[in-house]
Amino acid sequence: MTPAADRPMVSVVIPVCNEVDSVPVLHGHLASVAGTAPQRRWEFIFVDDGSRDGTWDALKALRAKDARVRPIKLKRNFGQTAAMHCGINAAAGEIIVTMDGDLQNDPADIPRLLAKLEEGYDVVCGWRHQRQDKLWTRRVPSLVANRLIGTLTGVRLHDYGCSLKAYRAAAIKRTPLYAEFHRFIPAMSTLTGAGIAELKVNHHARRFGRTKYNLSRTWRVALDMFTVSLLIKFSSRPLHLFGMLALSSAMVAVIGTQQAWQWYAADVARMPMVLPGVVVLAIWLAGHLVAVGLMAELCLATTHVRPDRLIAAVGEGAS
Repeated sequence: MTPAADRPMVSVVIPVCNEVDSVPVLHGHLASVAGTAPQRRWEFIFVDDGSRDGTWDALKALRAKDARVRPIKLKRNFGQTAAMHCGINAAAGEIIVTMDGDLQNDPADIPRLLAKLEEGYDVVCGWRHQRQDKLWTRRVPSLVANRLIGTLTGVRLHDYGCSLKAYRAAAIKRTPLYAEFHRFIPAMSTLTGAGIAELKVNHHARRFGRTKYNLSRTWRVALDMFTVSLLIKFSSRPLHLFGMLALSSAMVAVIGTQQAWQWYAADVARMPMVLPGVVVLAIWLAGHLVAVGLMAELCLATTHVRPDRLIAAVGEGAS
């Protein structure tokens, strides 16, 4: 454990993969930013997500020159979310800043994010309002995704895909991260009542290497989008979700029963043989969905968030 007096105040988490040329340049920019705020203690956590181009050796060389650098090497390429999760989990600072390692995010924006955070927010998201990426393969899909995510989650931001964000450690470390959920952290953080702000930041064209993103990720983002929407809306009340599905199935059963009765009263010989089976299946499915919802509620009751994680402050003299 790091002594309290030596713990950093700001932890900058940077997932990198095959960025051997970018890493030394980025470290130089981060060191310059840290030099403008000497009253803060900084650490730079570089998470090597299975690089094969000498990135790890470059990080070890930086560590030898600057004790603030904390390199972490993953066993293989697990993806940006996993790398970011490892860095956030290892961060010791009260404030955690995340950013990409390809030099497209500008470290000079970090002090502005920190200043915005000190206004009382828990999460401050960067907005690449002048994005330096290809129009049809990056900017247009991102624009559509941002609109959909805002509609489905109720958390409307201009730029979910910007990795440059600042968090209070207490907020980000309680947010579940898996799959490719790093882009949904602002929406997921609302599960713990985090206050969110957005700030325009700079964005630069890639200088070295090539992008790891392409249109094939669009479908995975779309699926994760619906997962996050369900988590936000029903994670604390799963029976509501299964109850609505059960109600839909029950309505099918009622309509099917009504139609079967009409056929029976008019001409039972002309009644489709599949209709009784559909009614029975709909009734069974409705009951099954309610049972699953009840079991989910029981599981939730045993793992529910503790009250101490929900309290923001206690007034002086309160019991």
